[in-house]
Amino acid sequence: MPPKLSFHPPLLNTASPWATSHAHLATLLRCPSVGAVTTRTSLVAGFPHTPDTHRYALFDPATGTPVGAATFSGPPEDSNDNEAGRPDLDTDKIPLASLNTLGYSPLPLSEYLSIISSLADSLPSSSTPPKTFIISVTGSPSEILACHTLISSHATSVPFPLAMEINLSCPNIPNLPPPAYSPSSLSSYIDILPSESTIPIGIKIPPYTHAGQFDDLVSCLVGSETNHPPASKLSFLTATNTLGSCLLLDPASSSDDALLPGGGIGGMAGPPLHPLALGNVATLRRKFDADPRLAHLDIIGVGGVYDGQGYKRMRRVGAMAVGIATALGRQGVGVFASIEKDINSVW
Repeated sequence: MPPKLSFHPPLLNTASPWATSHAHLATLLRCPSVGAVTTRTSLVAGFPHTPDTHRYALFDPATGTPVGAATFSGPPEDSNDNEAGRPDLDTDKIPLASLNTLGYSPLPLSEYLSIISSLADSLPSSSTPPKTFIISVTGSPSEILACHTLISSHATSVPFPLAMEINLSCPNIPNLPPPAYSPSSLSSYIDILPSESTIPIGIKIPPYTHAGQFDDLVSCLVGSETNHPPASKLSFLTATNTLGSCLLLDPASSSDDALLPGGGIGGMAGPPLHPLALGNVATLRRKFDADPRLAHLDIIGVGGVYDGQGYKRMRRVGAMAVGIATALGRQGVGVFASIEKDINSVW
């Protein structure tokens, strides 16, 4: 049985522009309503982030119109304070959605390991158990194996429990469709993982929209070996990432100009994604519970949660913990305390 991913409270951030920098991660670490901290997805050598190409915007999900006049690229060009900041709105409770053409973090994996070490050095002595860091990574299967080696080695030198999330779901990488949509690609990642790991390993999957995709995932996880199914290497899944092939038009243009660069097609997140994310989590939980080879897999439910009711819905359909991205960008880390207040700390 793989190591268990365990933390409390069952509320955390997910890989996003608002988990890029040392300042982001330090603020999340200090938030008492956060049980675990997830880094922005990194590669061994970093991602060639280009501010003119890789951007995001917030929009009103009821009207589909962008909020504010600007789009953002994320750090280091934008703020390191965990929030996009919308002074033109009079309440943080307005549910905003996001659309992005972003890739991955410009910081390499080694930089995140260094940040985690520096945060450990700055911790005051306390009896409170240290929070888990989920280090989100991506790359080729061989690079993922290298990431696992680096993270596992680093886990022995820091007080934080470490876990590795393999992001197989970004819709914005040209000529590289999300591997979790392809059974053969997904299997190539799981197959290369060690049979035994000292740290929990999970995969982040894209939104699935029909039954065949769930069936393909289960087939990959079960495999053909009765005694050692591929799922025995995994501890959790993060469901879901953004929904690709979405578009926002520029309200300042009289033509069909896109708001975001490069044709504007990108990944959508926030409240419009919530029903689909709920359906994904519910379907996965039912399928996992129906097979003893999969029942150990936990699910981090992600997609459109911004208040206590959304948190409760995710937990009702089987999420072990609930992840926040767009609402973190909108409200800052205060969103976590707001959710805890909404549910009266009844996790």
